[in-house]
This record gives sequence, C-alpha cells and structure tokens, in this order.
Amino acid sequence: MNSTDERLSDNRIIELYFSRDERAITETDRLYGGFCMRLSLGILDDRRDAEECVNDTYLKTWNSIPPNRPHSLRAYLGRIVRNISLNRYKANRAARRNRELEISLEELGDCIPMRDEEASLLPSLLNQFLESLTQEERILFCSRYWHGEAVKNIAKLHGLTPKAVTMRLSRTREKLKAFLNERGYKL
Repeated sequence: MNSTDERLSDNRIIELYFSRDERAITETDRLYGGFCMRLSLGILDDRRDAEECVNDTYLKTWNSIPPNRPHSLRAYLGRIVRNISLNRYKANRAARRNRELEISLEELGDCIPMRDEEASLLPSLLNQFLESLTQEERILFCSRYWHGEAVKNIAKLHGLTPKAVTMRLSRTREKLKAFLNERGYKL
C-alpha cells in the first residue's frame, strides 16, 4: 500500500470517528492493529497485557477523535499505544516490587517488634544495628528490606547465588533479633 492509499484510508477512518461510527475501530484495527500490537509487545513482552493496551488505545482514540484530527493516524496511534504500554510496564514493575517488599517485610516479622509503644524507638535502634554490620551485610540487608529487591536480583548484582544471599539475610535477621533482645525487646 503506498502512502497515498494509506493517507486516504487515514482520512476515511478519521471521518468515521467524527461521525461516531463504530466501524472506525474495526478499520483502525484492520489497518494498524498489527503495528500497535508490535509496538506494545516490544515494551511489555506479554501478549495479554499488549492486547489490553491495544484495546485501551482504541478506546482512547475513540474518546479523543473528535475533537482531535490527527495528521497521521499511524503516528497518533503509535503515541497512544506507546504511552499506555509504558504506563502498564511501570505498573507491572511496581506491583512486582511491592510484592517483593511484602515478602521481605514478612521475613522481618519474626525480628522486629510491632507493638505501638515501641515503634518510636525502633528507627534509632535499627540505625544502631545497621552501623554494627559489615558494609556487605548492610548493603544486602538494605537492598532486601529497605528497597524490596528480589533475592535473585540481589544475588546477580553482587555476584552471589540466591541461596548464599538467603543464608546471609537469615543470619543478619538472627543478629537483629539478638540485638533487639539485648535491648529489652522480647519477641
């Protein structure tokens, strides 16, 4: 298809949007569905998420034409699908990180008292504890329990095996438990 045919198709599709004809979406998918899917898949690497992003692109296009009248429908769709896919990518990453954070906080649950009357003293005690660790212990501990990093990512970053990281974190939690017990925090 040459650019003149594409331009005519773009104009025809845009007119369908302006007349609020639902065929606009069908025609958009026919002409640009593969393009939108490839763009979204390139960002997300997950077919189901990419399909949802493409569908969201069609909805956003429907809601934005009119009043917008894009000069190039392909570029217009590309920008929309890219932004939607990037937002999904960020949300997926945040969800994975939040899950890792939940898991890491569960691991700390056996070490840190969660009683309200002790909560105000805890930050200062944690700082003292962190100062007592070696630099490597402190980095591993903070990576896992402050930043919520996955054990496999920590291992890769520090040239360790996940099992080695898990063992070191376990030992550090035991040190934290003993440190807090020495200061009157019985668990």
